[in-house]
Amino acid sequence: MSDRIPYPEFDLSGKVALVTGAGRGIGRQMALDLARYGADVVLCSRTLSELEQVGSEVETLGRKALALPADVGVVAEIERMTAAAVERFGRIDILVNNAGVNVPQWAEEVTEEAWDRVMALNVKGVFFCAQTVGKVMIRQKKGKIINISSQAGSVGLIKRSAYGASKGAINQLTRVLALEWGKHHICVNALAPTFVETPMTRPMLEEKSFREYVMGNILLGRLCKPEDLTGGLIFLASDASDMVTGHILHIDGGWTAH
Repeated sequence: MSDRIPYPEFDLSGKVALVTGAGRGIGRQMALDLARYGADVVLCSRTLSELEQVGSEVETLGRKALALPADVGVVAEIERMTAAAVERFGRIDILVNNAGVNVPQWAEEVTEEAWDRVMALNVKGVFFCAQTVGKVMIRQKKGKIINISSQAGSVGLIKRSAYGASKGAINQLTRVLALEWGKHHICVNALAPTFVETPMTRPMLEEKSFREYVMGNILLGRLCKPEDLTGGLIFLASDASDMVTGHILHIDGGWTAH
């Protein structure tokens, strides 16, 4: 594949990537992007039918796909998922920790159930996916972990107290894991996008006042699209970023420049 990529350091041929939340939205886009650049892809989410569809698209691109339904809020399922991926491919070179949830609520209305749901998936799930796959990478003596954070981890956003807290935690986990695992040649970084046009965000962005609030803070004047994350994703997944770790890459149209 290198002869078709102007910069061969971005070539992911021979790599195995595991993507959580891969059935839809930015997870689907990232799984397909990794396949386009040469990686075989392990696809994980709770809905098998969605994974099978994405897997079919990955195979159409000439790469191998493995669909593994799993709830990353449950450590035993993370361990099962990881073991199945290693059994099939023998290694995991790239982890994209994408699975997450947002429950928009004003702070005075946040319920214990909503708080626990956000933290279970966005923080617990991200950490234990990183820990479990990280053990595989430690044995390999190399790996790339890409946590999907958000601008909400760096700036305050209305109706995002639980979500913002979870993404702030992801940013700190990214830095701590980079500190601990650098000696194993594992690079741990995060992508932090602004509001991305996906099925999850569509309902909240249909609210006129909220959309105006969002658009008023994005300096480039438009919402982020899933494909806007491709450049950052492939950079962090590839050998091109071998000297980059502990970094939070904002893809936010300038929101955090305020």
